Amino acid sequence: MSSSYYITTPIYYVNARPHLGHAYTTIVADSLRRFHELLGQRTWFVTGTDEHGDKIVQAAEAAGVTPQAFVDGVSGQFRALWPKLGIRHDHFVRTTDAAHKAVVQAFLGRVHAAGDIYFGEFGGHYCTGCERFYTEKELEDGLCPQHKTKPEFIRERNYFFRMSKYLPWLADHIRKHPDFIRPERYRNEVLAMIESGGLEDLCISRPKSRLEWGIELPFDRDYVCYVWFDALLNYISALGWPDGEGYDAFWPGEHLVAKDILKPHAVFWPTMLKAAGLPVYRHLNVHGYWLVRETKMSKSLGNVVDPLAVAERYGLDAFRYFFLRDMQFGADASFSEEALIARINADLANDLGNLFSRVLSMAAKYVDSRVPDVALDGANLSEDDKVLLELAESAVRNYVQLFDNVRFSQALDALWELVRALNKYVDVQAPWALFKAGNMDRLTVVLRLMLECMRKVAVWLWPVMPGTAAAMLEQLGQPLPASERFGSAPAPERAEALRWDELTPGAALAPSSNLFPRLEAPAEQKEQGEDRAAGKGKAGREKAGQGKSGRENNAGKACAASPETPGEASFADFQKIDLRVGTIVAAEKHPDADKLLCFQVDLGEEAPRQILSGIAEHFTPEELVGRQVCVVANLAPRKIRGRVSQGMILTAEHEGGLSLLAPGGLVPGGSRIS
Repeated sequence: MSSSYYITTPIYYVNARPHLGHAYTTIVADSLRRFHELLGQRTWFVTGTDEHGDKIVQAAEAAGVTPQAFVDGVSGQFRALWPKLGIRHDHFVRTTDAAHKAVVQAFLGRVHAAGDIYFGEFGGHYCTGCERFYTEKELEDGLCPQHKTKPEFIRERNYFFRMSKYLPWLADHIRKHPDFIRPERYRNEVLAMIESGGLEDLCISRPKSRLEWGIELPFDRDYVCYVWFDALLNYISALGWPDGEGYDAFWPGEHLVAKDILKPHAVFWPTMLKAAGLPVYRHLNVHGYWLVRETKMSKSLGNVVDPLAVAERYGLDAFRYFFLRDMQFGADASFSEEALIARINADLANDLGNLFSRVLSMAAKYVDSRVPDVALDGANLSEDDKVLLELAESAVRNYVQLFDNVRFSQALDALWELVRALNKYVDVQAPWALFKAGNMDRLTVVLRLMLECMRKVAVWLWPVMPGTAAAMLEQLGQPLPASERFGSAPAPERAEALRWDELTPGAALAPSSNLFPRLEAPAEQKEQGEDRAAGKGKAGREKAGQGKSGRENNAGKACAASPETPGEASFADFQKIDLRVGTIVAAEKHPDADKLLCFQVDLGEEAPRQILSGIAEHFTPEELVGRQVCVVANLAPRKIRGRVSQGMILTAEHEGGLSLLAPGGLVPGGSRIS
């Protein structure tokens, strides 16, 4: 085992605010960092923001600010969020930092001097959303495979990295190191990508005549660096490459990414490192998507979940636990508050919380809330005790192995084998009966063994649930060190697996515990569940004109309908509505509905949203392009006449016709209306 451990998240693109997907990746990285501290390693954790490229310029123009002002604001939102989610990073890198720019230029200079960067002409299909060129073979029905939009064909002279030169080496390296990319499904995907013959040399520049917002090439001032070549270098610029102590101490490290950025990290980055003569990373750990209503969570679809709001509603540590427990790392997972509540109640309230409550209450009653002064040696242990000890040692070993291999859900399940076994052990040993019979020798052994096992659970939960782990250890009379770090002793996992006398005899225990009260589902979720159980959901919606046919038949009337007198709304009802300012960047008539206009609305997200509105009788598409509007941003997407609408544009009906609601002056796209 190496004495150091380096983990990174991707640096997040700052064309919009952080969401649940960003939070998941960063919480996983934080948990891995804490886990390796438990293993006695010196750790370094880097995250940050990616701040160059076309999309940043477009978002800044839509907001009416400079690119630098725009990225300063959004980058600050990311930096401010992480401490609120219990995340402790060592370095926050920004690609607009002078130190990062210097590293990019030094790296470019090295690869250029080695002859692996050349100048040439290229024609390709450029997707602004991806900020990259696609070949004909890579397009799907002529569309970008990610954004399902038609790229613009651009022919221009640029600089290219001889990536194809290093592809045979990369394929060989992946085969010789099976855990280089994990899980295995993504390793196989990358090998298939290489063997398909579709990969070519990488265009790594953009002419300043088209884009100025980037890092200037050191060998040609008329060009800036391609955003992906720039961004990937943050993993070594954050360590001070080439001469920094951090680089010598921590490289090579591990990367954590979502599957949509597999290709840049699994193909571009290792070939770049090879060309520069640097060691490649140890592992690329690739996770799936969080789905909401079985759809990929995306800012453009309007189904984004605010991670801080969820954490505040249900508790930060419960939120972190759900993240790691409910996603099988590498596969997609579904997020819902129902699933979160069910997991909290089953694992945390019923299993873990109940265990601490029962044992500490009995310790208060039978041993005056003190750790029993009894040794856990062979002379004192029954066969049941030995079975529990063996199970506990096995659970910890499995947890360590699985967590180290980014199989977090299975690791936590392994630890829960011990939690469930302890609850069963309480029932079988019946401490209340031992006390009633006056068998204090046996009672103290049973209590001490349970307390020691509970300590192990608390320690190994620290990477995932740091606040809860600290509370549990405090209740067991062994608070966390002030530094919150376990990594001072070498290889403490061996001590954790084999030693059972870690609690201080006579130490004060908490007289009770209420770590995880059971939660009730919100009222609206209960009603939905009752409707589903009674088979009324679909019928009820159709009766209200909200079924498929009702939506389509009434779509053109939406703006002109006169609603019934509304009832009184609570403040909580109002809080559910997410009102945003958007800029219409494109508009056209719906091909199959005379009253509908189809808009592309920039809400400061990674791509404009499509929103349909029945206002064609009042406006032409041309007169609305560039206008700012007020948008209900958190409506569920609806399919209207074959097209999906991802929000609602607000209008005001009056005697003179119809007006669009808009802010009094130009404001940044995505600004919240309150």
